[in-house]
Amino acid sequence: MIGLSVVNPYMGENGWTFAPGPGVIPDPAGDAKYMYEVYLRAAPNYSGRVTVPVLWDLKQGTIVNNESAEIIRMLNSAFDGVGAKDGDYAPADLLDEIDEINAFTYDAINNGVYKAGFATEQDVYEGEVRNLFSALDTLEERLGKQRYLLGDRVTEADWRLFTTLIRFDPVYHGHFKCNLKMLKEYENLWGYTRELYQWPSISGTVNFDHIKQHYYRSHDTINPNGIVPDGPVLNLDQPPNRS
Repeated sequence: MIGLSVVNPYMGENGWTFAPGPGVIPDPAGDAKYMYEVYLRAAPNYSGRVTVPVLWDLKQGTIVNNESAEIIRMLNSAFDGVGAKDGDYAPADLLDEIDEINAFTYDAINNGVYKAGFATEQDVYEGEVRNLFSALDTLEERLGKQRYLLGDRVTEADWRLFTTLIRFDPVYHGHFKCNLKMLKEYENLWGYTRELYQWPSISGTVNFDHIKQHYYRSHDTINPNGIVPDGPVLNLDQPPNRS
């Protein structure tokens, strides 16, 4: 099985594309030009939404899963017997706590930035953005008492939160109007984000050009001219000062 490729960050009228560009890897399981062709390869009559990530089964020639939360949980143990790196980020004794904090962070933060960013009414936007920052304040306090979301051990919950935090200042603060504060103004959350970014092999998976190109050029109703900002300037290599 493989997780299909690094696609081009810009989504045009045909959706996610494998069009050549810096950091883009061609479809490794075929010769698709667009992600929708991968879905049709798996199910010729498919007419639903085309999303990423995608976990593809090379032997069966089909999509195993396209839900990120489920893929993360699968990858935690499904390949342990065939050379996966050591590490258990969803230990059985912590699963209930992981699921509980995941539910909180998904609704209020991972999805919260979208609920604020795509709001079409002022009062809805204001309610969602306040809920988002209330949740960030809660985690700021939590991370002032412990190193990670569930104590002194990195778990799946931390990595699920990281994907939103690492995008917060470059994208969500400006593009989605989540601008009550920048993440770097939170002492604990910002140090926590830097620590996870500096975790072995993680920084190489973060491409800020791809992140900004995707968001700022793919949402015509929010940014009709497709202008991609130069900033912000962030020092993610600064020591995280977490203990």
